[in-house]
Amino acid sequence: MKITIKAILLSTVVILVTLGALVAVLVPSGDRARHGPAAPDARDGDDLARRVTEFTRGTVAHSDYQRPLPAQRRTVAEAVGLFLDGHRAEAGRRLAEVDFGIRIFTDTGTGRRFAEIADRAAEVRRGWGRVYVDLGTPARWSVQVPHPVADTRSEQLGIGVLRARTGGVLVLAGAHRNAGKGDRADVAHRSDSVFDVVCDELVRRRLPGLQVHGFADSTEPDYDVIASTGKGDQGRATARRTATALRREGFAVCRAWARRCALEGRSNEQGRRAAADGVPFLHMEFSRSVRDDEERMRQAAGALATTLP
Repeated sequence: MKITIKAILLSTVVILVTLGALVAVLVPSGDRARHGPAAPDARDGDDLARRVTEFTRGTVAHSDYQRPLPAQRRTVAEAVGLFLDGHRAEAGRRLAEVDFGIRIFTDTGTGRRFAEIADRAAEVRRGWGRVYVDLGTPARWSVQVPHPVADTRSEQLGIGVLRARTGGVLVLAGAHRNAGKGDRADVAHRSDSVFDVVCDELVRRRLPGLQVHGFADSTEPDYDVIASTGKGDQGRATARRTATALRREGFAVCRAWARRCALEGRSNEQGRRAAADGVPFLHMEFSRSVRDDEERMRQAAGALATTLP
């Protein structure tokens, strides 16, 4: 009788182990995740450039603009700060208060992990923009794109720089600069936008900023690039290195600290804040001819990235 009971118990254990193995194979990974940890899902891979390009073409180009309330602006800025400090769950809760959310994915173009902070409820109506954070290292610098679509393909420069150098934060405006009433959506020249308060939060953390724009060839026909430090001069050393790197790649650079150039960005709001806090800031304008040439854009992004912290 004892032998029979032992045999039955042994058979039961074998059956349970076999069933467990079958469940592990047959049950979808999403169901397994509810019952315990699972291996990273390869399906979280996505192409950073595709996501940003789809956002600018599909949303920014057609978005209205709704000026955020002061409390809404503060909430987003504080949540971005919490996220950069590693308090991701708390950042997510704060963002949810204004219908924003966080998505973490692996960029298939670089194999690096990024976080996307974006409007999950009314992106095409509010036009508040997005933030992308490189998760490989602590944030050390930002690249800002205040006029996507309006400054054609300027967002591609932002993508290129973010991919070319680790430790970056990409801040994207969420509406065409002419959306909404008056100049409300021209975030480079206003201090009441989500874009501006996020950039302020990065300045508070002493992160140098690189802001990219575009100009018509006829504005400065002898130059491909207009390089400036905006209102301040804290970024002068970096600006000189950047201009040199661009010239080595064959770009004709108008250096605003050495001569008069059009579009020097002296009235840029993000540059004003950086100057007030003594944080380096670069205001970089690229001609339409450069922005229409894929190879030159790649060279420009690479040159910009080499001089960042």
